[in-house]
Amino acid sequence: MTGFRHVEVIANVASGGVGVTAPAEIEKILSDHGLAANVRAPEPQDLTRSLRAAVDAAPDLLIVLAGDGTARAAAELCGPDGPMIAPLPGGTMNMLPHAIYGVRPWQEALRLALDQGHEQPIGGGEVEGRSFMVAGIFGSPALWAPAREAARHGKPKLAFLRARRALRRAFTGRLRYTLDGGQREKAEALIFMCPLASRALNNDDSALEAAALDVRGAADIFRVGLHALTGDWRTAPGVETTRCQTAHIWAAHGIPALLDGEPVKLKTLAEVRYTRTLARILAIPKDA
Repeated sequence: MTGFRHVEVIANVASGGVGVTAPAEIEKILSDHGLAANVRAPEPQDLTRSLRAAVDAAPDLLIVLAGDGTARAAAELCGPDGPMIAPLPGGTMNMLPHAIYGVRPWQEALRLALDQGHEQPIGGGEVEGRSFMVAGIFGSPALWAPAREAARHGKPKLAFLRARRALRRAFTGRLRYTLDGGQREKAEALIFMCPLASRALNNDDSALEAAALDVRGAADIFRVGLHALTGDWRTAPGVETTRCQTAHIWAAHGIPALLDGEPVKLKTLAEVRYTRTLARILAIPKDA
């Protein structure tokens, strides 16, 4: 799919999976496909402003090579009526890019998208004005994200300190929740998978796959945190799954959450709801 007239690119060269040569590589790949683009490589402090400027330029396609937070922010800014987006894997977890393009280098993902790509509306979850298109993790497993990031960056001491802090906070308050107005329940954590990534849902399903996780001790909470962050949460202890369109979550001291890999802190009461179209993506065939 190469019939784009106006292409904007955001490349966060400070992100772990990008590097200073990325803007030139993107220009070369686009040129090979007969496309030119306005490539922006902002400093980290200018990333949000540059992203907004790229969206305001109203391109046919917005290519984002950055981390999960920037990919999610791009989808929020573009919305269902704005530019089509191609979020490439340029961070550490790369939840949205991997769900769309599979686990492959960004250069290969971009070439595939330009060669075989097609427009696809993407649905997902919304909570407190924020969106997620792959997974929302609510509760104590979200506390393990900083430890995991420190470990990935080769900082074992910092990872240990953050893991110890997460473990101390794990049992300070369980979540109360209802799914689609049903009975009030309790859980250590809730995970909501979007149709894009769920193995139990089709892309056209108008629902989220919801999982309530319960634990009985420190060993279990460690496994829950590990499985939730690696995506194998169905094999974690005490998992019960269903599907829902709306959930209400309560917690005594605020709700730690991961939205497509980005840590956020929510208020003590949050509503999670499914939205059919959050943005438009440049997708590739499933068998690509």
